[in-house]
Amino acid sequence: MDKLNINGIEFDAYRIPTANASLLAISAKNGMLACGYLKLETADKLGDALAIVTGVSCYDDMLEKSVVAVSKSAEAMGVEIGMSGKDALVKMSS
Repeated sequence: MDKLNINGIEFDAYRIPTANASLLAISAKNGMLACGYLKLETADKLGDALAIVTGVSCYDDMLEKSVVAVSKSAEAMGVEIGMSGKDALVKMSS
């Protein structure tokens, strides 16, 4: 586990290597930003806030890339497709 600081807010970040890639996730107070390895259907079923970014290989990529998918719970928090991963994390932290 790694720690990231964004706008004075601390986040837990995880990299789980697989045989061909890595699962990347950054946990916010009320949700999570993750790579395309995770699926929205599960987050929606459980009522969890999840924003997905794709084409990433590190945390910096995740923060810079645009969100391509959002769970219903994350959408209710104001997370939108097209916003940066960084902005999505900040929204899910309040």
